[in-house]
Amino acid sequence: MWAWRRASARYPKLAVLRRRVASVGAGRPRVVVATEEPGEGLSPANVVWIFCVARSGSTWLASMMGEMDGTQVWKEPRVGHLFGEFYENNPKAKTESANFIMGTPARPAWIGSIRHFVLTGARYAFPSLGSEDFLVVKEPGGGVGAPFLMEALPESRMILLVRDPRDVVSSSLDATRDGSWQKEQRRAAGSGRKSLTAKRPDAVVKRSAKKYVRNMERARQAFDDHGGPKSLVRYEDLLADAAGAMSRVYSDLGIEVDGDALARAVEKHSWEAIPEDMKGQGKFYRKASPGGWEEDLTPEQVKIVEEICAPLMDGFYSRSRRDPAG
Repeated sequence: MWAWRRASARYPKLAVLRRRVASVGAGRPRVVVATEEPGEGLSPANVVWIFCVARSGSTWLASMMGEMDGTQVWKEPRVGHLFGEFYENNPKAKTESANFIMGTPARPAWIGSIRHFVLTGARYAFPSLGSEDFLVVKEPGGGVGAPFLMEALPESRMILLVRDPRDVVSSSLDATRDGSWQKEQRRAAGSGRKSLTAKRPDAVVKRSAKKYVRNMERARQAFDDHGGPKSLVRYEDLLADAAGAMSRVYSDLGIEVDGDALARAVEKHSWEAIPEDMKGQGKFYRKASPGGWEEDLTPEQVKIVEEICAPLMDGFYSRSRRDPAG
């Protein structure tokens, strides 16, 4: 009971959650079932998803959006990964079976369950958000589950953040080298997993390119199918004119923002505002320079990325050139 009181003090919504308690047989533990549908606080229409791959600028984008009044950022809840990877890692015959928990015959049921799962989790994580407030969900690597999430929350808003896969792979390659920020994080967490980078960099390039395609194909599918407010933004456009790109994103999403507040957010999170000792090779904030892949990747590595990512690059980026297409 004391644990319930402590949790209720921290998360006020727990105190008002109605529960039905039923005893199942004499001497058996009681089964507690939550019966309240999520209907208070955060509006589903005010959930803003950012789907992309890691090293695409989502931290930067979400940080600027989080500066707006009435906005909070949910940093990588990995809900897209939770449902998407689980589904994708099963053979098609299994996913079409009524015996599978996410089988085709029961799709309406589990899509509805995803909706309840996400909204309930969001409202407990951010109990202070009201119906007029916004929650920006930063989901790098969660694109594999984007179609399910957008189907479950069709009134929510979506940002598809795209970055040249060659620069993404180049940045990922740098992050896995000895002494990099990622290696230091894993070491601090006690991870003993060794990187492929030192002895097999081409294998890392191939793996990173395939991960890019796996996530972005599904995220782009969700974007194309989504009938609600949505915005497509390229990392390169964000770098070239952050203020202009952010204004367009908010316009696409149908969200009114104060121009002065947005300008301050852009300035606060600009590349120039980052301390010099936090930038550079091996750091989380690395280059902010589109086309750096030409210096970082070998011709063979460039070929690997372009061949694997060809379906996604067409329409977004030119081949073997520094400048983005269009």
